[in-house]
Amino acid sequence: MSDAWLVVGLGNPGPEYARTRHNVGQMVLDELATRTGGRFKTHKARAQVLETRLRPGGPRLVLAKPLTYMNTSGGPVAGLAKFYGIDPSRIVAVHDEIDIPFAAVKLKLGGGEGGHNGLRDMSKALSTKDYHRVRVGVGRPPGRMDTAAYVLKPFSSTEAKELPFLLDDAADAVEHLIDHGLLEAQQKFHARA
Repeated sequence: MSDAWLVVGLGNPGPEYARTRHNVGQMVLDELATRTGGRFKTHKARAQVLETRLRPGGPRLVLAKPLTYMNTSGGPVAGLAKFYGIDPSRIVAVHDEIDIPFAAVKLKLGGGEGGHNGLRDMSKALSTKDYHRVRVGVGRPPGRMDTAAYVLKPFSSTEAKELPFLLDDAADAVEHLIDHGLLEAQQKFHARA
């Protein structure tokens, strides 16, 4: 097995979804790509992929944004894990989380999917739930708004002003998880939430 990490930003393809809450995982990967100075390229596993390192001599990273819709993210993720020989324990899914307030970031390993179709499909395709998650808080829909409609809407103008800080925090959380392990990353980022 490879010592690389596969970091997957969940979202939907196409410009109409690019700035929605559901695509915050892919926005975080764009931030990581900017930090490493790399560019995504299309991979045969139906994903945009960037092979990079956080710093010279650091662990190898495969950053991936599936080109499929959220609810069929598992196929590209499993395909990339197989292609690169990466064990599920070294996969990080970065995704939107309605059960966490906007602008908070939390991390976990395994567990339930909380109704998140992208995670559900990943778990099915990988035949395990034992992969890391960086959960990016987008908050709950207001009033009686349908959850699906809420996550497919762009961030509000107030949220949009705070979004760069949230993406920065989530990218930091990914880096901290890879460099220092889950427990230390949880202690650092959960204290802020």
